[in-house]
Amino acid sequence: MLLAGALTLLGIVTMSGWLAESTRQYSWSVGRTTNLRVAAGTLLSQLQDAEVGQRGYLLTEDRQYLKPYEAASVAVDRTIATLRRLVEGNPEEIGIVERLTSLATDKREELAQTIELMEAGRRDEALAIVRTGRGLRLMDEARRSLGDLITPADAQLDTQLAAMNSQARQSLWVANLGGMFILLVVGAAVWIALQYTRDLVQAQQAIQALNDSLEQRVSDRTMDLQRANDEIQRFAYIVSHDLRAPLVNVMGFTSEFEAGLASVSAHLDRQPADGDDAIASEARRAVKEDLPEAIAFIRASTTKMDRLINAILALSRQGSRTLNPEPVSMQVLLENVAASVRHQASELGCVIDIAGPLPQIVSDRLALEQVFGNLVDNAIKYLDPARTGRISIRARDDGSRLTFEVEDNGRGIAPQDHERIFELFRRSGVQDRPGEGIGLANVRALVRRLQGEVGVDSVPGQGSIFRISLPKILTLSPENTAHDA
Repeated sequence: MLLAGALTLLGIVTMSGWLAESTRQYSWSVGRTTNLRVAAGTLLSQLQDAEVGQRGYLLTEDRQYLKPYEAASVAVDRTIATLRRLVEGNPEEIGIVERLTSLATDKREELAQTIELMEAGRRDEALAIVRTGRGLRLMDEARRSLGDLITPADAQLDTQLAAMNSQARQSLWVANLGGMFILLVVGAAVWIALQYTRDLVQAQQAIQALNDSLEQRVSDRTMDLQRANDEIQRFAYIVSHDLRAPLVNVMGFTSEFEAGLASVSAHLDRQPADGDDAIASEARRAVKEDLPEAIAFIRASTTKMDRLINAILALSRQGSRTLNPEPVSMQVLLENVAASVRHQASELGCVIDIAGPLPQIVSDRLALEQVFGNLVDNAIKYLDPARTGRISIRARDDGSRLTFEVEDNGRGIAPQDHERIFELFRRSGVQDRPGEGIGLANVRALVRRLQGEVGVDSVPGQGSIFRISLPKILTLSPENTAHDA
């Protein structure tokens, strides 16, 4: 129904536009016809005024009678120019106007000749020209020509006025019928709106009834989730401590074992090797080769496990740390991050470019330092030795958020690993650099706590772009206000 009403309104607007254009054209045509008729009548009147002035002068020899003649003679040229402009494009009317122009010229010449004779004192000759009747014939022909111009103009004017009246009636009918239909549509739309409003009120009442219980359920589940999160963090903390105790024992006993092995090795070194039997030779080889290698493996494994435990502890502490939003100059923060790795970058011939000035943000300073420090450190770690390293940091304003980009021209990351690198203990590419696969997982966790998102675009062999979207102002939520467990 609304579509039908819209189509009807469109039809009325279109029809009104067409009628307005037609009315404009008719108005122009009526105006032209009216002006043509007025100009024709004016020309006849001016010729008559000129003739009257001539007759008065011939009869009285008073030059006062020449004033209307002189004024009319000058005005005739302007009136003929107006007629020519009005009949442009109409060959028939142009012919009539040219004939009128010729007649007017002849008439003015006849009048001017008699006046010149009169002024020369040849009054009888001037009157003789008048008595020939030539001037009367010229005026009669001018009247007939003007009639040929005025009569069709009057007929055309009547036709145009009739057409305008017809269009006005059509416009009235269209407006009335369209208005009635629109009123019908509006009435139906109002009825539907009332029905919809009643249904909406009922739905709102039902939703309100659900909300009354939903808020309590959401609050209960939020508390359960917070308790579960706290339990997970405490569990990670306790497990890390429990793992560290036997690890410390292993590392300690390994040191004692290494010291004892050194004593045995020293003792064997003091014994001559010439009299060794097979068992003694095997023992000497174990002390010199096998056992040191085993101890090295044990030390490498315990060191790696120690790093993993420390990383788990760091992650658990990050989840419980209270965020502290404050105004942070990203220009200063990133310059400090770049300064902290400048020596390492210089050794590798890497350039760090910060496209400033960077905007200010209200967020947690420590978390931002950890996020960007980790990304810059990773970019330096995975530079491509085949080309000069370059790391670019820039930002753009996305309304209520800021997007930071850390771009490098390093090794790049395979497409299938773009999401995988943000998982805990997962890494991409050749594992020829130290690390446990925790850094980017920590970056994503921190960015999400800062109400942001992090992603990567990368092409192997060309480089990577890490994008971080953050709100300009961090607003703390319940999960971001947790206190240390």
